[in-house]
Amino acid sequence: MTEKILAEQIASQLRRDILRGKLPPGASVKERDNAAELGVSRTPLREAIRILSKEGLIELRPARSPIVSMPSLRQISDDVEVLLAVEKLSGELACIRATDAEIEAILAIVEDMSERFETADPLDLFETDMSFHSAIAVASHNAPLAEIHKTFLARLWRARFLSAVKRRNRERVIDHHSMIAQALRARNPLALRDSLGVHLDRLAQDILEVISLEIASASGSDDDSPT
Repeated sequence: MTEKILAEQIASQLRRDILRGKLPPGASVKERDNAAELGVSRTPLREAIRILSKEGLIELRPARSPIVSMPSLRQISDDVEVLLAVEKLSGELACIRATDAEIEAILAIVEDMSERFETADPLDLFETDMSFHSAIAVASHNAPLAEIHKTFLARLWRARFLSAVKRRNRERVIDHHSMIAQALRARNPLALRDSLGVHLDRLAQDILEVISLEIASASGSDDDSPT
């Protein structure tokens, strides 16, 4: 196994640890301890940390251990605005440019989510959900747009996961995605944009509510700590 592949696997594990709260915001990510726990050398671990820092999940600090990031509400709000605009534009372009095979693959993702909705681990279901949105961005056949989508999806990964877990219900997860996919199959840009609007237009509010509670909780814990 090459070090690049190993680093990506380590990044995936750390990403899941962050989403599950094993590594909460502000937690120190110590190279020695994490390398020992994962059974790897520190070199691929450093690369994995760099990957996650580019995604905004980890904050690098000079001469100190990196920590799990806690973005500000303003930063999250700005990122959501960009992501919503990119999602809608890429969806419209996908209606025009996606191949039939790409559309069928996107429909298959919805079917998979529907079949596993009651039994899937929340994180596994979330990752499948995000693969749906990423597939539409790729199907726009606009490489810079798909790259922007990938960047901002990564930056909002944790916040979006927390929001998805809080508001998980079959209508939101399955029915909304089905409407989006059917609009794509019909190659109807207006219908797809409207469907994405139904699915995503509360995203900013949902995310900010979850993160605000988390920040308030963290502040309360700090206030209660001995001085």
